Amino acid sequence: MNTNRGGGRTNSSRPNSNKPKPAMQKRAQGPKKAKINTKVAEVEASKVAKKPNQEPKRAKAADEIRLNKYIANSGVCSRRDADIYIQSGNVKVNGVPVTEMGYLVKITDTVNFDGVQLTPEKKEYILLNKPKNFTTALDEGQEFRNVLELVRGATTAKIGAVGRMDKNTTGLLLFTNDTDMIRKFTLPNQKSSKIYQVSLDKNLKYEDLEKISKGLVLDGHRVFVEEVSYIDNEPKSEIGLKLRSSNVKVVRAIFENFDYNVLRIDRVAFAGLTKKNLPRGNWRMLTEQEIINLKNV
Repeated sequence: MNTNRGGGRTNSSRPNSNKPKPAMQKRAQGPKKAKINTKVAEVEASKVAKKPNQEPKRAKAADEIRLNKYIANSGVCSRRDADIYIQSGNVKVNGVPVTEMGYLVKITDTVNFDGVQLTPEKKEYILLNKPKNFTTALDEGQEFRNVLELVRGATTAKIGAVGRMDKNTTGLLLFTNDTDMIRKFTLPNQKSSKIYQVSLDKNLKYEDLEKISKGLVLDGHRVFVEEVSYIDNEPKSEIGLKLRSSNVKVVRAIFENFDYNVLRIDRVAFAGLTKKNLPRGNWRMLTEQEIINLKNV
């Protein structure tokens, strides 16, 4: 670059960088900035308005329920799993496949889940620590009260006891309106274990304990005993018995077969459920995990 510091001639072919910018260019920035701001506003407005062909969400009526909750209430799976089935097209409402999330159905609708028609009643599972002088039977007159009195405030659903218990038997008793579960735990070939504490009128002989541990035949049916033992720090008349049957009559018959009178039977465990933090005469609802465990045993 040729520069004459003494004030001489400067090469006129190069523009002077110290010249101020034309006023017109400066004035042009104002409208340009306004145009950009207008464009931003248009984009933001389009985000709100750009929900093509989308109708506003319909308010849920009092007699409606989300499809995934309807399925979960029927007891076949959780809401999360129900969403997967819905998306895969395995759910029909009134004969029409539904894949829309959040779809609302009425109680009067017919819902078909993977080929099976569902009932909308929510499944309830209640665990009671039964006291004495209550019975599951409905035909023992007014002398003994029915166990349903003890869980009357738990639910409005029509529930029933899983298995039978007489007035002298205490301990864990499960109630539910899940007919499949009731049927499951009354089958002779069920796989879940129950533990009973049995009080006898006299000490159990060791040789009889050994015979019981090997199983026995009662009324032509083979009874498999998983475990039988004396209870630590208790008289030899207090026996722990583990087997799969939920029929208390079987427990009584095992010891009567060896000429022992059964004074008391207390069910202390039922298919993994225990009496922990459940005082005698009290009940509680099962947790979701406990329900899953019961369905898988």
